[in-house]
Amino acid sequence: METKLFDSELKVMSVLWREGETTAKCIAQTLAEEVGWNRNTTYTLIKRCIQKGAIERLEPNFRCRALVSQETVQRAETDELVDKLFDGSADKLFASLLGRKKLSAEQITRLKEIVGELE
Repeated sequence: METKLFDSELKVMSVLWREGETTAKCIAQTLAEEVGWNRNTTYTLIKRCIQKGAIERLEPNFRCRALVSQETVQRAETDELVDKLFDGSADKLFASLLGRKKLSAEQITRLKEIVGELE
């Protein structure tokens, strides 16, 4: 996906990734409960996501379907973060993350497994 999604748009996408295809009304109700948004705010953000090609509008009942996967967005956001803050260096990102808090033995084991899968 080429177009950047902003934090508020990612909240809309998050509901779709969790729920799957659903109505705009359901998205608005969920976000009203989770973040206190009114219906108009949510509908505006849904329409922006449609314009950006992240959501497809289906009829009847203004149903919405994500056209971009969570993994695709995560990859793009991670790439942008690494480029912007860590000079394109993933190892600098990991060093920063790992230096921030003490990891449990289980977390260290899982990280070793992930690295092992990449080799």
